[in-house]
Amino acid sequence: MKKLVELKSVYAGYNDEVILTDVSLDIYDNDFIGIIGPNGGGKTTLLKVILGLIKPYKGTVKFYTNDTHKRNKIGYLPQFNKIDQKFPIKVIDIVLSGLIFGNKLFFKYSKSDYTKACDTLKRIGISNLKDYPVGALSGGQLQKVLLARALISSPRLLILDEPNTYVDNQFEGELYKILEELNNEMAIIIVSHDIGTIASYIKTIACVNRSLHYHKSNKITEAQLASYNCPIKLITHGEVPHTVLSKHNH
Repeated sequence: MKKLVELKSVYAGYNDEVILTDVSLDIYDNDFIGIIGPNGGGKTTLLKVILGLIKPYKGTVKFYTNDTHKRNKIGYLPQFNKIDQKFPIKVIDIVLSGLIFGNKLFFKYSKSDYTKACDTLKRIGISNLKDYPVGALSGGQLQKVLLARALISSPRLLILDEPNTYVDNQFEGELYKILEELNNEMAIIIVSHDIGTIASYIKTIACVNRSLHYHKSNKITEAQLASYNCPIKLITHGEVPHTVLSKHNH
C-alpha cells in the first residue's frame, strides 16, 4: 500500500473557531473510508482540509505524490451542487471543466480531452446525456455528471460528501456499484449518515465529532458509537421498509 495523504495533529475551523481538534489520519491508495458523525461535528471541515480549501490552524497535511498539482489528483463530489440549471451549458462541458486547474480564465480543450470526457461519461453509464443541457437533468443524472467531472482528471483519491442526498434509490444503488469498481483504481472517502447502506462497500470507518476516531474495520459497535457521541441512521430490510431506532425508555 502506498500512502497518499497524511494529516498529523490537525486543528482547523473558521473565523478563529476551532472545529477539528488534534485530528490525525493516514490515507492509502486502496482505502475506502466511510466518515460518519453528527451535523456540525466537522465532517465537511475535514474534507476541506484534505482538499486544501482551508488551512489548519495547527498541524500538517502532507501529500505523497510526485505530481506538480498535488491536490488536483483529488476528485471531489460536494454535498450540494451550485450549478444553475437555467444556465445554458451542456453535460460534456460540465465534465470537461474538471480538467481546469487553478484560476485559469481561459482554457482550450484538446481532442484527447473530449475523448476522455466521452469515455468517462460512458463509464458512468450516461454517454447518452453528452449533449443534454444541464436544465434537462434529473437530480440523479446531475449527480452522475458531477461524478464524471470529478473523475476526468484520473484522481488518486475520490472524495464524496453525502452523494446520495436528494437523489432516488435507483441512483444510490448504481452509485455504490460504480464506487466499488473505482476502488480498484483509487482511494475513496465518503461521508454518510447511513452506515447501514455503505457498510458493505467501505473498508474502514472514521467517526468525526470535533475529534476523529478511526476504526480499521467496516463494523462498529453500539457502545463505540455511544462513547464517541456519533449518531447515525441504520437502515434494515423487511416486508415493509423501516428504520431501526436506538433503545429508549418511553
